[in-house]
Amino acid sequence: MNINDNEVQKFDDISYSWWDPDGPFKPLHMLNPVRTRFIKNNVNLENKSLIDVGCGGGLLCENLISEKTKVKGIDMSNDSIEIAKTHQALNNLNIDYETTSIEELIKKSKIRYDVLTCLELIEHVPDPEKLIKDCITITKKESDLFFSTLNRNLVSYLVSIIGAEYIFNILPRGTHDYKSFIKPSEFCNILRKYSLEIKNIKGINYNVLNKKFYESSNPKINYIIHCRKNND
Repeated sequence: MNINDNEVQKFDDISYSWWDPDGPFKPLHMLNPVRTRFIKNNVNLENKSLIDVGCGGGLLCENLISEKTKVKGIDMSNDSIEIAKTHQALNNLNIDYETTSIEELIKKSKIRYDVLTCLELIEHVPDPEKLIKDCITITKKESDLFFSTLNRNLVSYLVSIIGAEYIFNILPRGTHDYKSFIKPSEFCNILRKYSLEIKNIKGINYNVLNKKFYESSNPKINYIIHCRKNND
């Protein structure tokens, strides 16, 4: 399977802190409002089915669920899924969480989704292109897919690894491997290879003055992509 067991273990080890806004997942808590706005601004989620691949503790799923949106979250970290299930129960939500890989889900279920989100996962798997292919397989025709990851360049390395992991200790050390970062041009080439139409791509930057992330036209460090599946 397209899974790095060491990466799964990293998230199992700190899964208890998923919903601590000042814990190891603080950057995701800070990123979540920007990512949520981008998704909702680019697709109408009413009466849609959505799957979040690599959902972790459910931060994004809880932001996207509504009475008119069915949400499923999958992750290979069982500890994270248990945290997600507990948190949704406390908030009286109805999200279908499951500990499984996308490959396993494709094999055992014929359900296909209107919208897919796969955020901050591409850089944690051995074969990014296979993950993208599986995301395409599990979605319906004319579906909307959202991906986000880290750009590969010197600035991104200095900010995302040296700064975040070693200077400011925002992330646990070893969270990211620079070799797994993907340039937007490389990512878009893979999407076009499988006939996906790229609808929008934005950078997500950090304002050091107000200490908040914001959507930007510059994808220098972190970026998010909206693409659409065609009729083929």
